[in-house]
Amino acid sequence: MKKVILLSSFAVLILNCNKKAEAPVPEPAAADTTAIVEKSVDTLGAKSSCYMGVTGKDTVFASIDDNLGTVTGKIRYKNNEKDSSMGNITGFKSGDTLKLTYEFQSEGTTSRRDIYFIQKDNMLTEGTGEQKEDNGQMKYANESKISYKTGQQLKPADCVLVTKALK
Repeated sequence: MKKVILLSSFAVLILNCNKKAEAPVPEPAAADTTAIVEKSVDTLGAKSSCYMGVTGKDTVFASIDDNLGTVTGKIRYKNNEKDSSMGNITGFKSGDTLKLTYEFQSEGTTSRRDIYFIQKDNMLTEGTGEQKEDNGQMKYANESKISYKTGQQLKPADCVLVTKALK
């Protein structure tokens, strides 16, 4: 009888030791939750993109920051045989359209005009259409008649190159 009790006690002791040897594993859900929160916070910041379009000897450089639909940035039209211009853009994103106001310096004067881009397939296509002056700013005469078929196309570009061109 002493042997049975001794063997039973020994067996219980070994089982308990095995349970203690298995260290509690931290719950992976806590680590995953942290990763998800970090990713979510990252998506709330402004998204910066750089674009460049070349037509013949003319080049357009654009640096655009999209902060939850509010758009800011800089654009430079570097034209070969016409006056070039450079300035700031501000506006908003409506669906796939960037509706921007371009304030720029050209020929020693500051001017403002509307400039719209369709954002599709990671490219920007500038809208073209009749513009009229409204309180010192050139605006599209009729937004429903803006064409994006023949406008300047800007493709994603290296931001280092674009930033250098915008200085």
